[in-house]
Amino acid sequence: MNAQAARISTFSENIANSDTVGYKAATAQFETLLINQSTDSYTSGGVNTLIRYGIDQQGVLTGTNSPTDLAVQGKGFFVVADQSGNPFLTRAGSFVPDASGYLVNSAGFRLMGAPAGGGASGASSSGFAGLSPIQINTTGLVASASTQGVFTANLPTSATQVASANLPSANAATATPSEKTSLVAYDSLGDKVTLDIYLTKTGDNAWEAAVFDSSKAGTAGGFPYGAGPLDVTKLQFDPSSGALTTPNPGKISVAVPGGNTMTLNIGGMTQLGAAYSVSQASVDGSAPSQFSQLKVGADGSLSAVYQNGVATPQYSIELATVPSIDNLTPLSGNVYDVTQASGGVMVGQAGQAGLGSIVSSSLESSTVDVASELTGMIETQRSYEANSKAFQVASNVTDVLVNLKV
Repeated sequence: MNAQAARISTFSENIANSDTVGYKAATAQFETLLINQSTDSYTSGGVNTLIRYGIDQQGVLTGTNSPTDLAVQGKGFFVVADQSGNPFLTRAGSFVPDASGYLVNSAGFRLMGAPAGGGASGASSSGFAGLSPIQINTTGLVASASTQGVFTANLPTSATQVASANLPSANAATATPSEKTSLVAYDSLGDKVTLDIYLTKTGDNAWEAAVFDSSKAGTAGGFPYGAGPLDVTKLQFDPSSGALTTPNPGKISVAVPGGNTMTLNIGGMTQLGAAYSVSQASVDGSAPSQFSQLKVGADGSLSAVYQNGVATPQYSIELATVPSIDNLTPLSGNVYDVTQASGGVMVGQAGQAGLGSIVSSSLESSTVDVASELTGMIETQRSYEANSKAFQVASNVTDVLVNLKV
């Protein structure tokens, strides 16, 4: 009867947690309990009860609207810590930033991870070393310096050849460029830097590209500039197709003042019998912008995305597992503790062998099937009643024995 009562308790716990994120259903398992037996007598035994949780079972993933709602597809666990810093494992991934920027789930446990670029290189038995609570700064600004750009234009074959002394690269007052286009780039602080690109014909199928800092232009807005060119590149075109042949590959490097060296792709430039026209002119980078949202990749990479579209890596959400998952010890708050029976913890990047992938904007549902739990409860109730009948019969037999008269 005690064994069946314990089984009913598991049904009660399961039904109560049927909507708990990441909860794993408990089951009551029985084993025989025998008292010393002999061939000429029989002594009734009983049953031992073992409560086990199907921790290894995968729950159904349901979508949400929050990028910090996380689920694990596979065998891994999130590593979380309580307020004292003690680490635990969990599948409950309903994380939200608290007032201090820590990602906490509904039970108040903080999500652990490794700083971007310093995560574990592979699953190991090193335990939780190197992990710390993930704390996101959502109040700062971020700027993105320009590093890449694309500039595509057609240069007219009818352009007049310019003498060497009057080329823009000489930075003389007599400079007479054939064509000019300006691009806006960004320095390391997010300030705009206007780049003047001069394209000048130097010979048959030959041109020169000279890039200047617009802020150094002369008083009349042209030559001579207060500083020399940021880059000068010779261009050569195929006389039969008009395609760019030099430089190969078709890229030039421009040192943006106060910023990075920007690679400008000019491989699509042509020299054809048509007027000068620019078909593509774009540069990456952005001015300072405020925080917008968090983004989590399948490999656990956690980035802060800003309103200008810049994604800055913050942390790597590491996953953990153990050799015997079902031997983890369940604790309050839907977390699990590592035991000697479960084996040592292994921590690594999501997607590695033995570790699942992380699914953002999703939560893992409880593995409880309420209909099955109610059916099992009825069966257990019948077993309990049957055991009580056996107890009553044994009691009646004992009463008869006591009341016997010789």
